[in-house]
Amino acid sequence: MNSVILIGRLARDPELSYTPNTQSAVCRFTIAVDRPRRQGEDQGADFIRITVWGRQAETCDRYLNKGRQVAVMGRIQTGSYKNREGVTVYTTDVVADRVEFLGSGNGGGQGVSRDTFTGREPNFGGSMTQDTGFSAPQDAFTGFDDMPDTFQAAEDDIPF
Repeated sequence: MNSVILIGRLARDPELSYTPNTQSAVCRFTIAVDRPRRQGEDQGADFIRITVWGRQAETCDRYLNKGRQVAVMGRIQTGSYKNREGVTVYTTDVVADRVEFLGSGNGGGQGVSRDTFTGREPNFGGSMTQDTGFSAPQDAFTGFDDMPDTFQAAEDDIPF
């Protein structure tokens, strides 16, 4: 299985281009993903190249900018090419299937997420919370009042 989920901030503005033959949109950007901090060490980050195709690429180019926080779901793709000196350079990129815009559009803080494809604020049927940026509809958690607070072992036989 080749699947990756990353959350990070754009290291620079995205670059949009179109393929010569099919005129398919392709957007490339780099995100900085924090490394786990070890005691006594400075915070480090990995800079990961992201490639997005099609309509989502155009949306990323329109709404993303340096410093903006994003969540990326996709797959890892490796490749290689020969540079001008004839040396083989190996590459590793994430080809994104989905890009979620997190936080506010100014590169920091919390705010409303925008829909990946339309660029509009999503309608979750409820209010947005300040701490996470997401919430469920008000009636999503009804019917759970009779749930026990802790796990209770059952004496019944389990059929498997």
